[in-house]
Amino acid sequence: MAFNHLPAGVHDALSALSVTPVTHSMPMASDPLPPDAGTRPSPGMILDRLTRGATRAARITHTEHLPPRTGSHADWPARIRPEVIGAIRSAGIDRPWAHQARTSEHALRGESVVVATGTASGKSLAYLAPVLSTLLDGSEAPNGRGTTALYLAPTKALAADQRRAVRALAAPLGTAVRPAVYDGDTPVEEREWVRQYGNYVLTNPDMLHRGILPAHPRWSSFLRALRYVVIDECHTYRGVFGSHVAQVIRRLRRVCARYGSAPVFLLASATAAEPARAATLLTGLDVAEITEDTSPRGELVFALWEPPLTELHGEQGAPVRRTATAETADLLTDLTVQDVRTVAFVRSRRGAELIALIAQERLAEVDRSLPSRVAAYRGGYLPEERRALERALHSGELLGLAATTALELGVDVSGLDAVVIAGYPGTRASLWQQAGRAGRSGQGALAVLVARDDPLDTYLVHHPEALFDQPVESTVLDPDNPYVLAPHLCAAAAELPLTEADFALFGPAAAGLLPQLETAGLLRRRATAWHWTRRERAADLTDIRGQGGSPVQIVEAGTGRLLGTVDAGAAHTTVHDGAVHLHQGRTYLVQHLDLEDDVALVEEANPPYSTTARDTTAVSVLETDTEIPWGDARLCFGSVEVTNQVVSFLRRKLISGEVLGETKLDLPPRTLRTRAVWWTVTEDQLDAARVNPEQLGGALHAAEHASIGMLPLFATCDRWDIGGVSVPLHPDTLLPTVFVYDGHPGGAGFAERAFHTAADWLTATRDAIASCECDAGCPSCIQSPKCGNGNDPLHKRGAIRLLTELLRGAVAP
Repeated sequence: MAFNHLPAGVHDALSALSVTPVTHSMPMASDPLPPDAGTRPSPGMILDRLTRGATRAARITHTEHLPPRTGSHADWPARIRPEVIGAIRSAGIDRPWAHQARTSEHALRGESVVVATGTASGKSLAYLAPVLSTLLDGSEAPNGRGTTALYLAPTKALAADQRRAVRALAAPLGTAVRPAVYDGDTPVEEREWVRQYGNYVLTNPDMLHRGILPAHPRWSSFLRALRYVVIDECHTYRGVFGSHVAQVIRRLRRVCARYGSAPVFLLASATAAEPARAATLLTGLDVAEITEDTSPRGELVFALWEPPLTELHGEQGAPVRRTATAETADLLTDLTVQDVRTVAFVRSRRGAELIALIAQERLAEVDRSLPSRVAAYRGGYLPEERRALERALHSGELLGLAATTALELGVDVSGLDAVVIAGYPGTRASLWQQAGRAGRSGQGALAVLVARDDPLDTYLVHHPEALFDQPVESTVLDPDNPYVLAPHLCAAAAELPLTEADFALFGPAAAGLLPQLETAGLLRRRATAWHWTRRERAADLTDIRGQGGSPVQIVEAGTGRLLGTVDAGAAHTTVHDGAVHLHQGRTYLVQHLDLEDDVALVEEANPPYSTTARDTTAVSVLETDTEIPWGDARLCFGSVEVTNQVVSFLRRKLISGEVLGETKLDLPPRTLRTRAVWWTVTEDQLDAARVNPEQLGGALHAAEHASIGMLPLFATCDRWDIGGVSVPLHPDTLLPTVFVYDGHPGGAGFAERAFHTAADWLTATRDAIASCECDAGCPSCIQSPKCGNGNDPLHKRGAIRLLTELLRGAVAP
């Protein structure tokens, strides 16, 4: 097979993986079609075709079969307008599922409610029925503009998709329902129409924070008539982002009260633990919950897939598994050849681009018409690129898509047969959300989780009970985080002067922060209110997605063409000088990162490698909130300051990941004040664990890596949301210490969750290391893809003995 269109070096890298040749186990496009070609193959049949051959079959570590489920109907509440029921019936839905009817009842009674049921269970209709009915009532009001509703989505793609769905559903209602998207992509000339005439406005928290609330006088008629606020995919509002959104929603409620409205909040979530509690934290209101899913579901076959070991060796001579990227590209290729509509979810933007690129090249060898039916989809694309891809997927023009989580949420991709998940997405809730993208028309579906060479992924594919026998996680957010709350108090003061009456809305920490904001010159007290008196916009004090500043623009040096953007917080590691950047199947090299102007200049190139940044990190303890003895050891939780600096980058062979070399970088250090959990051990414990001074650094380092890798099993985080440091003698504790900290200013709740589940978390960490089949440590147990020290030193057996000794004294916090 030729790889003529791949970047230079990919052909060699693929050829080097001779242990897993690219042999399509499924019939090629030129082969006679199987007898069932005119019907959808069952998920079991699709999986059988994927695993033909001994080498493929051996990669399945577990297969879970979820049987089909029948649905339970109910009647629409009597207060739903007959015209709305007629429109729903015209869309082919005769009666609602019971959970849809119950959700509508709460909404019509003026009670905020969260519906937390499975993917494709009809959550949209559960809130749309009462919203459309109320908008229809409002359109008949004799005076004024009538009733309005606001829809919040975490992504632009989801808002655009919902507008299509609402337009189609509400078409029989005429002009009574006027849905309109208002986001950063909305042309300036359309925005005034939306403000004046739109009565179902679809936007995102970012635009609400920066665009709508600061300009609330221009939205006064809309806000005065606001009856419902829909918060879709509310489980995504977690950590720092969720905490920011919680304060944005409090600001919205405050401005609405100024205009005399008190909207009801209707929230939709993937299956989550304690959804009412999370919704209450998010909105500040009492929220009822609907959790019983009464919709039917087709059969789901869920396979756990572990790529094979290769003959290559990585850092410190560790064995290297074939990458999840290469394996997913194979599966996407095979599924596309068989006309199986598939989305492959990928953890990184670069991974999505690379998988699509490899699949396109392989498909070209089968049928020249097939490469155009596979594409990548990720954040950072220009608006017109995103919209074109969404249309192509929706129409079926695209058969295969390699996508980041930008497409995980409720975008209607009905008709998918399979989902391939390249690496555990960080939470069980997200895993099931992604798996649920397939089978959305009620048919059977296949989901495949392809394990990365990572401690948590390896643990999960060999411990399926941790996925299939455990409930989904609780959502973690902290609206009282002072780093979150302070800029929103400033933004609120700019919208309407703050008074003591607002303290109850913004939480108990607000009163203590206001004097500090006065001292800093951000707010000024006049009589009984605090005012924003500065010339700049208060809303610009914070980026609610915690990205640490303005996005860095990626510009083609020769033409000045804008290719896309990257978050400011990721710029040092992704678009530093010499970094490889992928965009729409093309490869670029970063010529220069200009931190003053937030621009990365790139030129198109075909290097035979990818790049990975290396950094150094130091932690100092600012305050210990809680300390618990574990025998002679100590488990602590508190505030820390983290100093981080990107110092170099590695060049790695494509696909295989072999290191080709290292290049130094000169980038400024960055500091972060955040929250951390840490543990210490004594000399006596080291003696009991038989960890000598030569092994100590490697044992602590290995335990740190593995514990970071395992924490997403216990907290709603990704390993990239957290960081860690291990020190044989820390200057603040004067003992061997391991820190795990939140990677966001002020903390995100992940370290606190780790503290409260420390015994289970560290036990799973020890077990994951001990059960790995390698001798001295590998990416499946103690090596980390984000290690700034090149995974050196590491001592696997020392880490097992050290954690075992630590856990002897473990008690619950």
